[in-house]
Amino acid sequence: MKYFIQFAQSHEEFRLPELESLAKIENVKISYNNEEYRKNCPFLIVDIDTEKEATQLIKRAILIRNIYELWGVGKTYEEVHTQVKSKPERWSPYDYKSFKFLVSAFGSTCSSDYQVRIINSFAYLGFKGDIDLKNPEVQFGVLEDYRLDPYLNLPPSEPYTIYFGRLVASGNRDLIQTYNLKKRRYIGNTSMDAELSLIMANQALAAPGKLIYDPFVGTGSFLLTCAQFGAFTMGSDIDGRQIRGQTNRSIKSNVEQYNLNRKVLDTLVFDICHHPLRDNLWFDSIVTDPPYGVRAGAKTLGRKYPLKRPLTPKLLDGIPAHKREDYYPPTKPYEMSEVLSDLLDFAAKYLVVGGRLVYWLPTVVDEYSNADLPEHPSMRLISNSEQNFGKWARRLVTMEKFKENIIGEHANVHNAKGLDNISFVYHRKDDVSNEKAHSTNEKGKKKLGHYLFREKYFSLKSEEKINREQTWTRYKNQIQNDDGNHTTAPSSSSTTTEIKSCDKSSKEGNNT
Repeated sequence: MKYFIQFAQSHEEFRLPELESLAKIENVKISYNNEEYRKNCPFLIVDIDTEKEATQLIKRAILIRNIYELWGVGKTYEEVHTQVKSKPERWSPYDYKSFKFLVSAFGSTCSSDYQVRIINSFAYLGFKGDIDLKNPEVQFGVLEDYRLDPYLNLPPSEPYTIYFGRLVASGNRDLIQTYNLKKRRYIGNTSMDAELSLIMANQALAAPGKLIYDPFVGTGSFLLTCAQFGAFTMGSDIDGRQIRGQTNRSIKSNVEQYNLNRKVLDTLVFDICHHPLRDNLWFDSIVTDPPYGVRAGAKTLGRKYPLKRPLTPKLLDGIPAHKREDYYPPTKPYEMSEVLSDLLDFAAKYLVVGGRLVYWLPTVVDEYSNADLPEHPSMRLISNSEQNFGKWARRLVTMEKFKENIIGEHANVHNAKGLDNISFVYHRKDDVSNEKAHSTNEKGKKKLGHYLFREKYFSLKSEEKINREQTWTRYKNQIQNDDGNHTTAPSSSSTTTEIKSCDKSSKEGNNT
């Protein structure tokens, strides 16, 4: 049977990875034409065997608003009506049920008179039930797609595609408000926003009976969202202060807030590079946001300058410092490439076969190519989606362990093979040309888009600050010249536009 999905208008690159993950979680077979999917369109026609499976598919979806049974589709209403009238057997089950019609447009607006006229054009359906706008037994949708074009000042006069169908089920976007950071008792600088955390839980295939681990747990956002879908969760971090929080605000207070005590098992304090986990401990998924070193410094145990280590242990009150209860071992900077290498090695060793690793990869946009993605002989890439912030971006990478790890195999963070399965859908068309024209270092090797990301990030911020100051200086000089020549100063709206254009690329995400 044919259905059409109405996606939410956010995180367009994450839609298909979540859809494919939901299909795997619910064991629902779906098919669709990859060429029909467009990021600037919220609609996608899919084939699903039964209505029950269609309902199961999106019952926990975050980026899907609704799914409709497709009754008609076309470029004109004449085409839509022809298809609807061709199968009158669909109408009879709803003859005496209360109903509601919804008319909406993507890329344009519908006046109330226009909506009434469109609804009346379906009068031939002959439904005899009551019209119920609040709680109908069945709802029908007329959705118009005007193919939103950012280069056009006004939308087209006629829709590009018209969809008509019966509402089957809606996604679970209410969870975004449930886990909204503004409503959470304990958050930190690096707490991931609710929508992305829930999307990651879906891509990690979180489900009852599974064990999910976050090795850079921070304030525990992923523990909550994965537990929401029934999984058991646990986490660890080198910095116990974020785990413990202050007074009555901590990860524990968040767990109590959402009544997830039976699902969130525990949080531990240790360095992922020097962990105490046994070799036979396996996780179903690893979901994490590795430290970038921007808001939260990336650290690992060790001395920054090993040669400066004292020959004799330091004594405090006659006790060696490293034997005191309040002793904190020294730490050293943890470069992003090293973080990824250790993370993939850990995942390949401790994930079950079929288990997933879902993590964020920060990159400089101009320096990124798909060859930057780290790889491991036991792991394959499932999806790679970008959240762009202008000159820098972060990419949500999902990998799956497809075979047992062999002792001696290690991650390769310098020469990933790229996408090797369904994720070719998300491959950017300009990647090939970008890779050929990529900058190289003095040894002829391409610089990774995430290598030394912290230094690159602050360098970009400095450039943006200089550009803003130069723009402001030019604006003040222009005002002074205009005043001296007794001419009209530029309007505030044009000035605002100029300044905003410089600030646009400096916007950051909720978590760096």
